[in-house]
Amino acid sequence: MAQLSDDCFAFGGPLMPVDDAVGLIRDRLDAVEETESVSLAVADGRVLAADIVAPIALPPYTNSAVDGYALAGDDVPYGSAQPFAVSGRLQAGASEEVRIKAGETVRIFTGAPMPEGADTVFMQEDVENLDDGRVLLPAGLKRGANVRPAGEDVEAGHTVLPAGRRLRPQDVAMAAALGLSALDVRRPVKVGLFSTGNEVVEPGAARGRAQLFDSNRYMLAAMLRRLGCAVEDFGILRDDKARIAGALEDAAGNCDLILASGGVSTGEADHVRAGVESAGSLVFWRVAIKPGRPVAMGVVKGTPFIGLPGNPVASFVTFAHVARAAVTALSGAREEPALFTPLPAAFSYRKKPGRREYVRAGLRRGQDGHVAAVKYPKEGAGLISSLVDTDGLVELAEDTLEVRPGDRVRFIPYSSLF
Repeated sequence: MAQLSDDCFAFGGPLMPVDDAVGLIRDRLDAVEETESVSLAVADGRVLAADIVAPIALPPYTNSAVDGYALAGDDVPYGSAQPFAVSGRLQAGASEEVRIKAGETVRIFTGAPMPEGADTVFMQEDVENLDDGRVLLPAGLKRGANVRPAGEDVEAGHTVLPAGRRLRPQDVAMAAALGLSALDVRRPVKVGLFSTGNEVVEPGAARGRAQLFDSNRYMLAAMLRRLGCAVEDFGILRDDKARIAGALEDAAGNCDLILASGGVSTGEADHVRAGVESAGSLVFWRVAIKPGRPVAMGVVKGTPFIGLPGNPVASFVTFAHVARAAVTALSGAREEPALFTPLPAAFSYRKKPGRREYVRAGLRRGQDGHVAAVKYPKEGAGLISSLVDTDGLVELAEDTLEVRPGDRVRFIPYSSLF
């Protein structure tokens, strides 16, 4: 488990810029040390613990890229087509060794090893079959055409997958092509997750008139699992300092990260802060981000704690742009910044200086065929529909004061976040 000193996050002052908060997280959190070997069948999404160095070349032998006829480059016709006798036949997977002679060609199929002495292949659709069994090869083909040399894709000894890579399907394909059946990966980051508040109840349970079904915990659990985490669900904790402190201590003994939503502001009923201070230490971060200014960072028995706002949109945004950095650092994954697309804005907006804002937006194709970002018509941080009915977030930098129609903005699709 991650072990941190109680003051390792200590910060006091005005609103902390988002980049400073994320930088501090990355600097202070080390990756989990434990690794395990997993089969390729379950390797997708896991984080590599060590570089993968190619034990063989890809392809491991020179082969034909097409179905056709192989011959020596010195025999390639120039000026006019020439007939050639067909001296053999090679299919993919053939183990026999065939040596080509001058003035002859060999029938060959895609993936078959090239005959010794041959370095060029004519595509079968460019070849004319003659009545006497020979083939007529056209002039003008470049020597070496339609051949895949050994090592064309990957040379033996080359690092093909670096440590820290969160494996994708194409990475798994590479490992399989190299003959690897298992990979060493970091064990999943174990996250203790809970919601707080007397006003939230479990979906499916009886709901009081002034209560809401808990959506944050399920949303955060889904995002954590998409990042490869193992989630231990501590449920909903009522507004009780002692109970919250006890749950935090239990989570700290079994988890690499504790994540909570709700109860981290400065109100009298926000008991998470007091609970963390009872079980460890908390420096309340007021991060310069909207939505979601109340983001808390702390340490409980050496385990990092992150408290997110209770409003669903604020919880979503602060997880994506602050807490996600903690998961990445603990998992040992390489930095994967959210990809953005510059798009014209199809809305007007004003903001205060000094804080980064994330505006929920959909995509709209105009009559000119170009795509523009359209702001969601409502701004409440509790509107889950604003996440469901949009395509991503428009990121407005700290020094941006106004957006007008036609201005270029940074659009971050949700698909690039998780």
